[in-house]
Amino acid sequence: MDDLFTKKVRAAAVAGWWTVLIAYCILLIQWFAYLLIIPRQPSGMLFFWGESVTWQEIRTIWLWAMVAYKLGVAMMIFVVIWLTLWARQLAKK
Repeated sequence: MDDLFTKKVRAAAVAGWWTVLIAYCILLIQWFAYLLIIPRQPSGMLFFWGESVTWQEIRTIWLWAMVAYKLGVAMMIFVVIWLTLWARQLAKK
């Protein structure tokens, strides 16, 4: 294949891996925030979420949001793995 196309695919794979690293860092920061906020249950959080929200609802929503985030990152990882393998195959030819 064209050498320029191979370089572009490899660059996309590298950019994808950097994006996965950043997404993992965001997930780590979120988890530390969860560990700090949920046990202390500050009253300001209830103010931001609204009057009728309970701490159990905040926990549930927070955990479901992180499940959705992790699924999105997992799909992104599959695409980046595919790009990496494709770039390697293009370089061999």
